[in-house]
Amino acid sequence: MLTSMSNRSGRQVGVFGGTFDPPHVGHLAIALEVRHTLALDEVWFVVAGDPWQKSDERSITPASIRLIMVEAAVAGAPGVQVSTIEIDRDGPSYTADTLTNLTAAHPNDTFHLIIGSDAAAGLDTWHRPDVVAELARVVVVGRGGRQGGRPPAGWRFTLTDVPVLEVSSSDLRRRVGEGAPIRGLVAAGVADLIDSYGLYQELS
Repeated sequence: MLTSMSNRSGRQVGVFGGTFDPPHVGHLAIALEVRHTLALDEVWFVVAGDPWQKSDERSITPASIRLIMVEAAVAGAPGVQVSTIEIDRDGPSYTADTLTNLTAAHPNDTFHLIIGSDAAAGLDTWHRPDVVAELARVVVVGRGGRQGGRPPAGWRFTLTDVPVLEVSSSDLRRRVGEGAPIRGLVAAGVADLIDSYGLYQELS
């Protein structure tokens, strides 16, 4: 886990935020591919404490459980860390606040915000988009050469591509609710945690 002791300077750091409910092999594939393609020193998984954009859609698994699932999902992955910065902060998990806090804590590091192409076109609608644009270069992840959205004019961004992995958190929740297997789509430790906590059974 990323701690305040992880304070080397001058790093190129990918910031990969999400609800991760649950984290799956596609998430890790994105992190590793972006780190390799852009020659980043590290990628930090930032687990949303209060995912305001999704809070009205469904019941969100408690952040403490999502955190340990992410830790299990990335265990042993080179150059990948897990950050609790949004879980530790009260209130909605706004990317602008996260980048502000990260920049204050690690002023010599350069941050690259990793997002999916489906979110790119809507960046101007995010909370305090000017702060996001100032503090990070955006990395837009496409899937297997598919055309996707791009950030609006004025954003600094890089387009990168990752292999297609047809897996999503929503599909995994549905599969668990239906009693379908998910091993192979998530790390073994994540599958064990889903079983032990009885997660996503309300979808059955």
